[in-house]
Amino acid sequence: MLKDLSGYRDKYLKGELNENDLPDNPFDLFSKWFDEIEKFGTEIEPNAMSLSTVSSDFSPLTRIVLLKRFSESGFVFFTNYNSRKGKNISINSKVCLSFYWPSMERQVIIQGKTHKISEHDSMEYFNSRPESSRIGAIISNQSEVIPSRKYIDDKLNNFIINSETMAKPLNWGGYNVVPKSIEFWQGRDNRLHDRIIFSNESKKWNFKRLSP
Repeated sequence: MLKDLSGYRDKYLKGELNENDLPDNPFDLFSKWFDEIEKFGTEIEPNAMSLSTVSSDFSPLTRIVLLKRFSESGFVFFTNYNSRKGKNISINSKVCLSFYWPSMERQVIIQGKTHKISEHDSMEYFNSRPESSRIGAIISNQSEVIPSRKYIDDKLNNFIINSETMAKPLNWGGYNVVPKSIEFWQGRDNRLHDRIIFSNESKKWNFKRLSP
């Protein structure tokens, strides 16, 4: 079967990136863009981001995760440490994050290294989650093969009926991605997009313009 998608085209006219308007710190620009997406964009989950990891045989794998906090220290998400992403990170801590906000024709691409956050911070976030989310994290051995949907539904029902604790699993917690580079992409007309990449060199951020 062949489905031709070459007719999908759009113009990008909603913004621009000028060197004279850039801050010295890319986190300031990310924060500004995120605030604008929250205020003016139409994304259902503006904190949704692609996370790419590499396995032991160098096979890349990308999935969507949710950014839960960010600061000049990095970008934090939470997961099961025994999941495929967790196992990949334990082998190779270098990852790539990517945000796509089509309502404002913007992308942000972050390359960096992951570090586990403290158990205290993971516990604090876990306890702030809705009960249903905490239960899901407790009963799911994320990424493991299971025999059927009924298996996980039965496990859920059994937990609700019999469990007396909602303790955070030891293998669940947060990762902080400390960026080495952050690229900001703003769509422009004629496919001549603005691309500015900040790189952390000798503990100082510098930026360059990339060809579209």
